[in-house]
Amino acid sequence: MENILARASIGISELKINPTATIEKAEGPVAILNRNKPVAYLIPARAWEAICERLDDLELAEIIKARSGEQAVSVKLDEL
Repeated sequence: MENILARASIGISELKINPTATIEKAEGPVAILNRNKPVAYLIPARAWEAICERLDDLELAEIIKARSGEQAVSVKLDEL
């Protein structure tokens, strides 16, 4: 049995009937099921934007870690 990583779920057949109602009812992630197995997740736009922002932050943190041993370069504002 697979874990469902959402508080709510809906069958794919039911989603096809009225996707707008599902989106409007969703207060968080919704697992889309096919034969009682999760095949996709529907998440609110705000949640997706927060995820993307967090991934960007993690990527920048990795760049900072990789460069932490490098020598600093002095630059004047006029040179930019």
